[in-house]
This record gives sequence, structure tokens and C-alpha cells, in this order.
Amino acid sequence: MWHASWIWGSGEESPRNEWRCFRKSFHYEAAVSSNTTVKLTADSRYVLYVNGVQVGRGPVRSWPFELAYDEYEIGHLLRAGSNTIAVLVLHYGVATFQYLRGRGGLLLQAASTTEDGTERIIAATDSSWTTAVHDGYDARSSRISCQLAFAERYDARSLNDTWTEIAFDDSVWESAVVIGNAGMAPWTSLVPRDIPYLTEEPIYPARVEEMNFVKPAAWNAVFDVRTLLIPESVNHANPTSFVGFMATVVTLSEAATFTIGSVDNGRIPLRVSIDGKWLDAADYYGENPQQFVKAELSAGEHFLLFNLSRGSHGHGYHLGLHADVSFEVRSPLEGKNGAAASSVPFAAIGAFDWAEHIDHQPDSPMRKEQPEHDAMLGVGSAEQLLREFPEWVREVPEELFTRTDVYGESVWHVVEQPQPVPVQLQQAVLASGNSAVVPVHAELDTELVIDFGRELSGYIAFEVDAAEGTIIDGYGFEFMRDGWRQHTYELDNTFRYTCREGRQSYVSVVRRGLRYLAITVRGASRPVKLVEVKLLQSNFPVANVGVFQSSNAMLNEIWRVSRDTTRLCMEDTFVDCPAFEQTYWVGDARNASLINYYAFGDAAIVERCLRLVPGSSFQSPLYGDQVPSGWSSVIPNWTFFWITACLEHYQYTGNEQFARDMWPHVRFTLEHYLEHIDERGLLCKRGWNLLDWANFEQPGDGVVTPQNMFLVKSLRDAAAFASAAGDEAGGSVLLERASMLRSAINAQLWDEDRAAYLDCIHNDGRPSATVSMQTQVIAMLCDIAEGDRAEVLDRYVVEPPAHFVQIGSPFMSFFYYEALAKLGHQDTMTADILHQYGAMINNGATSVWEVYPTSGITHNPKMLTRSHCHAWSAGPAFFLGAEVLGVRGASPGWTKVSIAPKPVGLSWARGSVPLPGSGRIDVSWTLDTAANVMKLRVVAPQRVELSYEQPGGYELEIEEVRIG
Repeated sequence: MWHASWIWGSGEESPRNEWRCFRKSFHYEAAVSSNTTVKLTADSRYVLYVNGVQVGRGPVRSWPFELAYDEYEIGHLLRAGSNTIAVLVLHYGVATFQYLRGRGGLLLQAASTTEDGTERIIAATDSSWTTAVHDGYDARSSRISCQLAFAERYDARSLNDTWTEIAFDDSVWESAVVIGNAGMAPWTSLVPRDIPYLTEEPIYPARVEEMNFVKPAAWNAVFDVRTLLIPESVNHANPTSFVGFMATVVTLSEAATFTIGSVDNGRIPLRVSIDGKWLDAADYYGENPQQFVKAELSAGEHFLLFNLSRGSHGHGYHLGLHADVSFEVRSPLEGKNGAAASSVPFAAIGAFDWAEHIDHQPDSPMRKEQPEHDAMLGVGSAEQLLREFPEWVREVPEELFTRTDVYGESVWHVVEQPQPVPVQLQQAVLASGNSAVVPVHAELDTELVIDFGRELSGYIAFEVDAAEGTIIDGYGFEFMRDGWRQHTYELDNTFRYTCREGRQSYVSVVRRGLRYLAITVRGASRPVKLVEVKLLQSNFPVANVGVFQSSNAMLNEIWRVSRDTTRLCMEDTFVDCPAFEQTYWVGDARNASLINYYAFGDAAIVERCLRLVPGSSFQSPLYGDQVPSGWSSVIPNWTFFWITACLEHYQYTGNEQFARDMWPHVRFTLEHYLEHIDERGLLCKRGWNLLDWANFEQPGDGVVTPQNMFLVKSLRDAAAFASAAGDEAGGSVLLERASMLRSAINAQLWDEDRAAYLDCIHNDGRPSATVSMQTQVIAMLCDIAEGDRAEVLDRYVVEPPAHFVQIGSPFMSFFYYEALAKLGHQDTMTADILHQYGAMINNGATSVWEVYPTSGITHNPKMLTRSHCHAWSAGPAFFLGAEVLGVRGASPGWTKVSIAPKPVGLSWARGSVPLPGSGRIDVSWTLDTAANVMKLRVVAPQRVELSYEQPGGYELEIEEVRIG
């Protein structure tokens, strides 16, 4: 099928953060073709243009050994005669949470198919293509986060942005280098894209929220400390620990107060010594996790030593320096043996030791004794450093140092002067074509805070008229209140655009999630006209098929923001959140799949997610908790939820081929989990044994009770899935193992004295000190208890004892609501939704949060949650449709549907639930409390068999309308 070759440019196979342009001009005869398409893929991401028109972005996240390619119809963009295909390829050069490091490459072929079916190749990647590094993109930009790749820093004065068009002269570009044929490693298999293309819907902001004149700290930079101290760590995204330092020499023109600060330390606490004196912990100040320290320094040179010994997952280490007098920063290596000035004014020391941590493998800790570290603590000058540690001191590579730091300059203002927002400035947020003039201060920068009015996810686009060299910095964040901003710690959610002269526009290549966008204009020699700012909202293409309305306005708003959150977290897979991670967490996606069925009715994205998981078997037969990812990590519960999600997908779609395809993978991982059943008959597995963020005992080694219980449920669900796949015998084996495990749980994990299930048994045999609602809810949900114990659990679920650890996240509430619905307590479920989610709405939420504002999990009382848009929290969009409207599938493919509405204190409710494949069921009901009658109207396709269940205390009057 592929006549094209993989191509790249000369130089490194896998360069760090390289933006590379490719072009090919070709002749086209429109008359000979009835259909012209282009197929392509790239490592890592691409943007495709035909004759200067953007056609698409891709590829979707994939395992490298099953790399997806895209196909576009381009005939309408071609003209008779000369045409040009151009592709911008961004190669990461580092592993992320959605990408495994490969090598740079582009594969593309365009073909015309005549009416008789003959295919003619009109363009295919080979050595006749031209290529050049796009030097407008700064390869030294900082990592966005450990989960993502790199922030954008674009200089519009560089490569002419007409490079995608036919007339562009590429004669000075190099010829592309052919690196292999389709099927070469690491892309050994190419598979067609299995989902539609994502949306790009222009969304304009609501208003300009603030205007401030600001000044950043005098010196800001970001360091990639993890790669600096462990260079080979670019090949994976696993957490690491290390022992190492950085040093610099600061020269002050006169005595002054000198401030050292980190607005985001990347989980490495700011620890610094000045001229050999380590500053005390009490000297540091700042709103957690920001850290600052001041010192009174004399004129002249001072030696600064930073202790980096800690651990890092790959976040940037943001460092700022400030004084009200001029100062210089230089490397301690400068001048050594006649060395010239270094482009990076810091030196690295170490790593003296390091370790990589993989949670499902035996740990490789660093040695306990660290004499080099201890000796380094006494170094007080550059001379002493070079004398005593010459073999350990080295330059910081340029690519691991970003100067300047857009995030730091956006967050740390040494001067901030709030201003009234001029009315004319609001023109910037309107689709009117009228320009807003950004006021310019002679000495300060101008910051505008733009409120989009709600959480969004996609690509920032803007148009300005500015003088050459004007800098436009952008910083996206999610929450602000009463002048306080919740900064995106551990997320460098920024871009920098340096203007050429005149009117110009830019569309971001990097996806980001935000509600607020702080735009700071720096170095403007004349007023800047801001014509427009918008965001191209990009998500999986689904319509709002699901609907819910009721007599409770708060419940309606909770449903709406839950639906909107789910859409925002639907990209090429489900993702946990659009801002911080954009990661497909396997366990989160089980809940998101159910919500999607009820809100949008899409099956393709669910099937894509489920099919990606077994690709992680090369990392662990227990399967990864986020895929495809360079972080090899296992949360057993996440794999168990995946098994349940496979069954639920079959139940929703009735797709027997899916069951047959996936059953071997389900059986494979369960067989490996069962190898970890110990002599007590319990699952005992070292690893990341997570269920909820709450403070109950779920240790990394030992017997974790909810995990054992979910394994029981997974074995049962897998048995049902085996039946759908035609393997009754295989399912019977799993049912037997489920029964054995259930018996072991009841024999060894029930505490008679506390009349509850233990949370765990530690590796040393200690029972858990905590007793949690989490464990009791899961015991009930998974049908672990029986007899008197079951009755006790039922009471706990409905009336949680105050001394139990309480539910700590909306994610855990999903299981709690499942348990309440199972017991028939939909009224308690709805009351909890109104209480917990109502607190979000009352705090201004436009999407649902990662944790409840009452959880106390965050370290800062102003920070009500970390992520303000989290798919695992959107459960109300499922439960209100499934329980209050009462619509549930009763057979695979929903050929039979049960309708059992629950009043839950409402006087009326109405809405729609999508059916798989096509159609929907419309339900509306009202209560006549005087007559104890529920009047129910249902509209459904003729093909669906309906059954009804009347709510307790009411008779049903049914009006059934059939269509089709």
C-alpha cells in the first residue's frame, strides 16, 4: 500500500524539540481523477498544508509499533498544474505520558483514483522532498510538564510564513534524507486512524477581566534538571531520584537586597547556599509551593550553590533572581583554563548517584551513604568547587536551559499596578474586526487577563498589529478570585510570540486547556493593536444528544457542567484533564465511557481507548495505568476497571467481534494477576495500589482490601465477557477463582471488633489503623459480604459513620453512587450530588473539579482543587440519566431497554438518552402527588423493546410514542 519512504533531515535521529518543515511541489491534472487523497503520519506530531491551506493535525496518540496514519480528501484544494504539499513536523525527542521516544520521521503519499479504480501516485515522500529546520520555533523552550512536551516560543521574524504556499522558494533547503521504507523500526506496523477528526471551533472570550502594568524579576530561567543529571532519562518518563547540585557566580554592581525565588520548583525544594552559608528553612517564604529567600549582599562576586538532590518526574525547575541594582550571572567554569564565557551561566555538579523508579518492578534505591553530597555542602566558592570536585563539574548543555522563563515572568511580578480596563480594550474579545489598542507604559509591561467565561481546550489564535520585536507572552490558567490567581504549578502553560513588523496572525500548534489567558505585551516601541483573541476549541466530534432537565435548577447546572467536562476531556482518547496532563488514564476512562454513552452516545472513542491498553504488555503483563506512555506504571485497580469497561462496552454496543478480539487480552492480564495470589489466598502486590486520594491506608506493598475486592468483580465481569466471546469454559474458571478470592477476603479481612472490612494488611502483618468508607462501599458494590455483614454494610453506605475515612474525590463518589443506586437509595445519591457538586457551582465552576472544595486535600486553603476540569468527576451526567430518568440497557446493544424513573424529591424531569448506533430515547415525567401518580411519556424507536418499573409509592401512567 505504501509507495512512500520515511524521510527526515540530516543530523540527529531524535533531536530534542525540533520543528522541521517539509515541502514537495508536483503537477496535477484534475481531469484524470475522481478522488484524490493524502495519507500520512509522523513522529511525533504534524500539521499538514496543501497549497497554503491547513488540512489537518495528527497523528493520534499511538504505540510506535502500531502507529496510526491519517487520510484526507484534498482534491478540492488542488488546481490544474503546479501544487505544493507542506508539512510541519514537531519531533519531541523525549518520552512523555502520551508518546514513546522514537526518531524523527515523516511518511506521506498522495494519490488520485480514477473512476475505473486505477490509483496514480502524485506525491510520495522520498529524497526529492526538501526540508529545513523551522528556526522560528525555539528548540530551547521549556518542558510544559512531565506529562507533555514543550512550550511554544515563536519568532515571526524568522522563516517566511509563506513556506506552505506554492510560490515559496525552497532552493536553499536541503534534500530530505530517506531513512527507510514503511514497516521500518520503530514504526513496524501502520494502522489507519480509527476515529473521526477532532473539531476546531472558534470560541471568543467573554471579557477582558483585568489590565495591569507589571515588571518581572530581573532574571528568570528554567532548567531541565532531570535530563541534566540523568541524560538517558529522555528515553522514558519514569520518576527518578538523584544527588546533584548547580552553581553560579553572581556579581552585584553595588550592595543590595538580593532575592532568589522559584515560582515552580518542579518538586525539588529551593535550597541554596551563598558563599558557603546555607540559608535556614525559616528564611524561605512564599505561598506554597512558591519559595523565595532574601539576602543582603555586598558589591562584588558571590557564589551560589543549589542543592538539587531529590526526585523528578520531568517538570521544569524554574529559578528567578532579582535585585534593584544591576548584576551579572556567570558560570563557575568561566575562565577555567582560559575557558570563554558560557552561554549558560550555571555549572552542573553530579549526579553523584541516581535511580529510576518503576512501581511494578523491584526498586533500585540510591546508596544510603552519600559522601560526595555531604562534602559538597561545605563548598563556598567557585575556586573551591573546581579544586575539590573537578571531575564532577561540567557545563549545563544549552538545550536544557531556557532563558528567559515565560512562566516565571508571568507569575513573579516585582511591580504590579492594577488599572481600570478601558472600554475600547474589550474590542479584543469580540468578533467584530475592530482593533483594541493596548496601552503602553514607558517602563513597565502591559498585562491583560482575558476571561473566556468557561473552561476550554484547544489552540490559541490571535491577530495583532505591532512593531518588530514586540513580545507577546501568553499564560493560561483555570481559576482566579478576588485578585488571587491559582497558578498552574508543575504546568508551564505558556507561549511566547515575537512580532515582525505590521499586521500578523498566529495559530498555536500546542494544545492547552484554560479558562483565563494572561497576555503580556513587552518591549513595544509603539501601541499594539490587538485585533482579536480566540481559542480553537478542539475535541472529539460529538453532539449534545443527551439531555437532562428537572425542577431543580442546581441539579440541571451540575448535569450541564458534567457533560461539558466530559467533552473537554475527549481528545483522540479520553484524557484526565485538558490542562495539566492530557493523559489517557485507563481507570478514569471507565467512568468517562459510561458518561459519554449517556451524554453523547459515541462508541468509537471508547473502543479506541480499550484497544490501546494491551499494547502496554511489553512494559508489564499487568497492563499500564496510562497508555501509550513512556511512564511504565501499573495501578491494579485501573486494569480491573478496564476489564469492566470492556464488558460494559460490549453490553452497550452488542459488538461480539470486539468481545472476541479483546477476550484473550483480558484473560492474559488476569492470569498474571492471579500469579500474585499469596498463600493466604489474597492478592498481594507491590506497586501503586491507589483507589482514592483520601487519607486511608492503601500501601505500596501488602494486601490492599479494595484491590482484592475489585479483582473479584473483574473476574466475574471477565467471565461474562468470555461468554460473549464464546468461551464459556474459560469464564467458568474465572468464576471459580472469584469465589475462592471472595472467601479469602471474608475469612481474613473482616475485623469483628470494628464490624468492618480492614483497609489493608501491611507487609509486616499489621492490620490497617484506618477503617474507610472506600473499602465498605467497594465491598458492597462487589458483593463481597453476605448475611449480617451485608446488612451492616448497607447501613454504612446509606449513613456513613463519622469515624470512618470519608470519600475523598468525585472519582470515588462514582462507586459510592453505584452502590447507592444498587441499594435503591437514589434519593441519598441525588442529595450528595447536590451537596458536593453544588459547592463547585457555588464557587464558580464551569466544569467539574478533580477533588471537592471541602476535601482539604490541597496544601493551600485558597486552592480548592488542583485541576478545575477533570473527567473522572463528571458522574452526575451518567447517574441522572440512568437513575432519575431511569433509562438503562437491558440487553447487549440495547435492543431491550428498561425505564425505571426515580423522583428523588423532584416534581418533574425530562431528557434524552442516546441509543447505540442511532436514535435516542426521550423521557419526561411529572408527579401528581395528590393522586400518587407519575405521568411518564416515552418516545423511542420501534426496534427497541421497552419495559417499565414504577417508582415506590406511585402508580405509572404511561404515554408511549414509537417512531421509525
